[in-house]
Formats: sequence, C-alpha cells, structure tokens
Amino acid sequence: MNYTAGSPRMEFPGSQGDALAARLDLPDGEVRAYALFAHCFSCSKDVFAASRVSKALTASGIAVLRFDFTGLGQSDGDFSNTNFSSNIDDLVSAADFLRKNYQAPRILIGHSLGGSAVLAAAHRIASVRAVATIAAPADPLHVKELLRESVETIREQGFAEVQLGGRRFNIQEQFLADAAAQPQAERIRTLGAALLVMHSPVDQIVSVDEAGKIFSLARHPKSFVALDGADHLLSRREDSQFAADIIGAWAGRYAFEENQAPSVGGAAPTRNEAQDASVVREPGIVTVQESGNGSFQQLISSGHHAVLADEPTPIGTDTGLSPYELLLAGLGACTSMTLRMYAQRKKLDLQKVSVRLAHSRIHAEDCANCETTSGKIDHIERSITLTGNLSDEQRNRMLEIADKCPVHRTLESEISITSTLA
Repeated sequence: MNYTAGSPRMEFPGSQGDALAARLDLPDGEVRAYALFAHCFSCSKDVFAASRVSKALTASGIAVLRFDFTGLGQSDGDFSNTNFSSNIDDLVSAADFLRKNYQAPRILIGHSLGGSAVLAAAHRIASVRAVATIAAPADPLHVKELLRESVETIREQGFAEVQLGGRRFNIQEQFLADAAAQPQAERIRTLGAALLVMHSPVDQIVSVDEAGKIFSLARHPKSFVALDGADHLLSRREDSQFAADIIGAWAGRYAFEENQAPSVGGAAPTRNEAQDASVVREPGIVTVQESGNGSFQQLISSGHHAVLADEPTPIGTDTGLSPYELLLAGLGACTSMTLRMYAQRKKLDLQKVSVRLAHSRIHAEDCANCETTSGKIDHIERSITLTGNLSDEQRNRMLEIADKCPVHRTLESEISITSTLA
C-alpha cells in the first residue's frame, strides 16, 4: 500500500467501550509493516519516546499506530477503573482496528509499562512476528515502585490519589491486585515472536536489571541493545532516533514481507535489491548496505543480527561504530572469548575480562618488532583487565593466550581479499 506521510488523528472503541484517541504515523510511500506502540504508565501517545520513535520508524517503511489507553491523554473513560488487564485488552482492540481498516500489526513496541503490556498482548494478536521493549520492567507489579508512598494508603482505604508526571490519578486497590496476578514470566517464556530488549544502563526509573530478567526468560530469537546514556523517557532526540534505527533494522528480519530486506532509513529497496540482500542470511555471511539515512550510515547484517555503522560527526551523523571501531570490536570480542575458553578449560578463577583497544598510525621506526622501517604503520594498542583470583604466572600465560586469538592471528598474517562485482 502507498500512503502520504503524516500522522492523521483517529479514534476507535477501547476494551471498555470508550473512544480511544490515536495517531497513525505513515511513511511516505510503501508501507512494509504495521506496528502498535504502547506508551508508559500514566503517559500518553504524544510522549517523546512514543512520538519520536514512531515517526522515525516511518523512514523504514513502518506505519505505527500509537494511542492513549483508556482514561489517559485524549481518550475517554475513567482511569481509576482501568488496570494492566484492561491495557492488554486496549492493545488487542487497537490491533483489531488496524486489521479491519489497514493491515494486521506484525510489530509490537512498548515503552516502560507499555513494554510489559506488549509482552502480555502478543499471545492474543496472531499477526505479531516481532516484539520490542524499551525500558520495560519484567513484571507489571514493578509499578508499585512508583506508588510506594501510597501503597499503604491504597491497602487501608482501597484507593489513593497520587501525583505522577505532574498529573493526579486515582489508583484503586484492584489495580495492584490485577498487576500481582499477571502470569508475566510464563508469557515471556512462551512469547512465540522475535524479541528485542532495549534499556539504558543508567535508567533511574526502571533498572537495567529488569531487562536482564526479560532477556533470560525469553527464548531465541532474542536481542539486547543498550541505550547508553539515555534517560527513562528518551528525552534526547538522538536517543529516540537511535532506538528507532535499531528497531527498523531488526524488525525487517521478522516482520517485513518475504524478500524485503531490512532498512534503517530512506527509501525502501526495489524488489531486485531486496532479493539480492536476502540471499545471504546464514550466520557467518556478513552483508553491508547503505541505509539511506544520512550520507554514510550502513546497515550491517548477518543471520538474524543487525548493527549500524557510521562516520563520526562532522563527516557523518555518528549513529553507529566507525569502520575502524568495528575492526577493534572484532579483535576485542575475539580476545575476551579466547581468554574465557582458556579459563574454562584450565578451570581458572577468571571472573571477568575487559579489553580496551585504540587504533592509531605511528612512525615505523618507533616499532621495535616491525619489518617495515620507513613511513607510517597501523598500530593497535590493547589493554586487557583480568578480574579474579589469578596468580602472576596465570596472568602472564593469559596475556600470551590473548595473542593467539583467531582475529589477532588474522590481522598479523598475510591476508588475501578477493573483490568481485555482484
């Protein structure tokens, strides 16, 4: 289907019969998949995380319906009569609205408690192929943390008026009882869709430990992406843009029609381009293609994994690792994995490995062990930190083992690269 880009306002009946206000963010051109976005607790469809992520996803050809849950934002209804179960029902109603009027949603995206809601609703929406959570708690009862000063009052008199995000809400005891009764762990274990967990390590509202719980419960295919430096609401535009870029690239593996390759931004590829890109999806085969978002952003994919690469500002838009940073990442990952395998085989008390790498160009005469004696050469500085109860002899041996990692050997050996035009 082709539509004119924009965010038309609309409404549909919610689970309790009230009119729910919604916006449908549409791409300029072909719609490759429809998604539902569930906002955070006491928020609305227009909160930064919802509006910015949804609009940014249109660049990947994803149309996103975001709506206000019953009693919130511009939707009708009494919030005090709602609970986590009614939020799930509202999501199912939204999916039915899309299915009847546009196309059934293949992607569910939820922020904070909305993330918990999409994990719960996925089982009831047959069309869903991919679920992405942003800063979501593993258990909906985590909402008690936001209400902790009022929990005792709610238990004593059956309700309490609380202030959240500058607004006052009437929270009833049934709300907490409903959250406590949710079989959320079992839902995550039996999700039946690809899962992307996104969370900031410095989130002060919902700890990143919650993301770890979700990830450990879920079955493959599953992925985790750290929203480094972001706050809980993704207040900075670059954080919401990064989240949207990752979701757009990842969702293409699961939610787009057959022979549609993932795209991070810009125009959708032609059918021939999509067919070419979809040929090599087996693990170990890496494909790199321009995303169309900025001058240099690249989508790198292998199997069911996708990452972004870019040049730093001012040359590029700094939305991913630079080519040399990716090279260093490969060496660092190989180093750490090799040391872990050695420690397991030798039964060493190695608790953690950390590798810090930097690339530079140095004068050849400054390199004591290099065959090249003039001009400049590439130099990689690698610093390895080993945490654990290890003797000096064991540490020195592990430093020797680090030099034996396959990527290290490849970089120091003669390399043959054959290039052809596909």
